[in-house]
Amino acid sequence: MISFYGKNFLKEYDFNKHQLETLIDLAEDLKTKEKHGIPHRFMSGKHIALIFEKQSTRTRSAFTVAAGKLGANVEYLNKNDMQLGAKESVEDTAKVLGTMFDGIAYRGFEQKTVEALGEHANIPVWNALTNEWHPTQMLADFLTIKEYLGTYHGKTVTFVGDGRNNVAHSLLITGAILGVNINIVAPESLQPTLSVQKLAKDLQHQSGSKSLITSDVEKGIKGSDVIYTDVWCSMGEEDALEERYNLLHPYQVNQALVDMTGKNTIFLHCLPAIHDTTTDVGQLAYEKFGVHGLEVTDDVFRSGYSKVFEQAENRMHTIKALLAATCGDVY
Repeated sequence: MISFYGKNFLKEYDFNKHQLETLIDLAEDLKTKEKHGIPHRFMSGKHIALIFEKQSTRTRSAFTVAAGKLGANVEYLNKNDMQLGAKESVEDTAKVLGTMFDGIAYRGFEQKTVEALGEHANIPVWNALTNEWHPTQMLADFLTIKEYLGTYHGKTVTFVGDGRNNVAHSLLITGAILGVNINIVAPESLQPTLSVQKLAKDLQHQSGSKSLITSDVEKGIKGSDVIYTDVWCSMGEEDALEERYNLLHPYQVNQALVDMTGKNTIFLHCLPAIHDTTTDVGQLAYEKFGVHGLEVTDDVFRSGYSKVFEQAENRMHTIKALLAATCGDVY
C-alpha cells in the first residue's frame, strides 16, 4: 500500500504515475461511496487552514466541502487576515500554523511561497493554485476524462489558447507522467516555457506519451479526444484583454474547431468561462469586439459533449481523496 500520509502536493511531479493514479482511483471510490450514502469520515477532529491570496469559487468550495464531508474543520484565511510575507515571514507563518493545524491549502501567486510553506510547516501543504502550477485541477481533469472516455491512457488532450499559463503547464506535465498525449495549440508568443517543455520530454521517456506544441490549429486539433481551454486573461491580467483578443481569437473553441478533431470528443474548461455576455468581462468583450464569447462559444460550452460542470464537481471528489490520503486515516 502506498503511504501518502504527511506528504505535500505542491506541483504535479511531487507524485509519480502510480501515486497520481492511486489518488484518481481513490477519488472515484469516494465519489461512489458518497452517491450511495456510505460514510467516509477519515479526518474526524482534524483542522485545515485555507490560505487564499486569490479569489476562488470552485477551489475554495471544493476544499471546504471535501474537508467537511471527511469530518474536518476548516479555517479560511485571506490575504487581509494575515501578515504573510509582510510583517511575518512565510517560514515563521508556516511554523506557527503547523503547530495548530493538520494541513494547509495555499492559493496565491508565487510558487516559492507554497514551497516555503511546505518546507517549514511540518504538516501536509497542498497547492490550490499558483502562477506556475494548478495540481489539484489536474486530478479532477483526468478523473473526468476517465469517466467519460473509459481511460486516459494513450488519449490525446489538446489545450487551445494561452499555452503559458498554469493550467497548460500542468496539463503538459501531468500528461507526461500519466502517459497521456498532450497538444498545446497557441500562438508562438504564448507557448509553454522551454523549461516546462524540457521537463515534459524527460517525463515522457518514462511514460511513452508524446506532446505537440504548435501554432497550427488544424494540425494540433486533428485526432484529439479532449479539447481543453481556459480564459485568455488570467487573474491580474485583465488589462491585457485587447492584446490577448488580437492574439487569440483564431484559437477560439467553436464548433468548426471541434469538428477538426474528426472524432467524438469531449470539451473541458477549468472555469470560469467567458462564453456569453452575462458577465462583466463578456459584456466588455461584446462592446469592444462585437463577439458573444471569448475562448469558447456558447454552443460548445452548453453542448452534450461539454463536461465542464461534471469536471467542476470532480474538484471536490479529487480534493477529498487528496486530503484523506495525505492527512486522514484512509491508509
